[in-house]
Amino acid sequence: MQKKLDQLKGEFLEKLNLTKTAEDLEKIYTDYFGRKGKLTEVFKDVKNVAAEEKPVIGKIINDIKIEAEKVYGEMKDSLSGDKRQETRDKIFDPTIPGTLREVGSLHPTTIIKNELNDAFRQMGFEIYDPAEEITSEGYAFDSMNFPPDHPARESMDTFWIKQETRDKRPASPAGRQETSGFDRLCLRPHLTGASVRYMQTHQPPFRFVYPGRVFRSEATDAGHEATFYQYEALIVDDKISFSAGKILVKAILERVFGKEIKIRMRAGFFPFVEPGFEIDMECQVCGGKGCSVCKHKGWVEIMPGGAPHPNVLKAGGLDPKKWQGFYINVGLDRLAMMKFGIDDIRLLHSGDLRFLKQF
Repeated sequence: MQKKLDQLKGEFLEKLNLTKTAEDLEKIYTDYFGRKGKLTEVFKDVKNVAAEEKPVIGKIINDIKIEAEKVYGEMKDSLSGDKRQETRDKIFDPTIPGTLREVGSLHPTTIIKNELNDAFRQMGFEIYDPAEEITSEGYAFDSMNFPPDHPARESMDTFWIKQETRDKRPASPAGRQETSGFDRLCLRPHLTGASVRYMQTHQPPFRFVYPGRVFRSEATDAGHEATFYQYEALIVDDKISFSAGKILVKAILERVFGKEIKIRMRAGFFPFVEPGFEIDMECQVCGGKGCSVCKHKGWVEIMPGGAPHPNVLKAGGLDPKKWQGFYINVGLDRLAMMKFGIDDIRLLHSGDLRFLKQF
């Protein structure tokens, strides 16, 4: 019986090696391993083999099955691949236009952020990443010199986070115990608190910028959103002049827009700067003629600025008698609107691909 098995195995493998098509392969396999196949019939005769020979014959049969399945599988894969290639060759038509692959693009706000990063890097600024979008009342308001009763602390302006338990109030960034609820958490209403975090971990002089997303509880319209992006810059040195700051602002805007931009600086009050000012630029959507974006004034407020208040420097661990600075806060979304002629800030956060594909 062993001799017969070896003979049939040899025949099967030889025929497989000579097979050219998948159909012939299946026919040969069925001839030997089908219900009435040659090898199948021999396998059935094992019951007639002497008991002492059954283990040996059983092992031979098992080895034949394993080897046959392996060779059959390899031949099947090979012939199937050839058939697929043959099919592809038949249906491929090089004259048919190809399928256009859609390529993504950067968001308008991201484009402006990258341009500002490049411009500030060339002027020796560090790009700082204040990753936390949840901050404390201490960093958002106390360290920024906001009085305890300032309206910006109310829920009408700030998204406060409800906390189930209230731990012991920690010390403020300046090392003093506050009475304004320093442990309360909120979505950061501005980036300015990040400047204190930076000052606490770095030694002056320094110059850095920090872009990021902020949140305000306010009504939305063509020029206002509840979620938007800011871009802040801070220089701290022993001597900083306002004229140098104005030159910095004009240089940055010229870099972004590729031309000189008309600006105006107005006196303005912000708790975290002293003195403070507001910088307006001529509306690029209407060319200064007046539209819904600039509220028909021809000017758009794009950034507050000024010298950091002495209390802010103290909160950052700096001596205000020794160090002074220059600070600006750019509205990234508004700057993007000015550059690309976008007349509604809400489009920037709509997720509408019809709008975003234009960039």
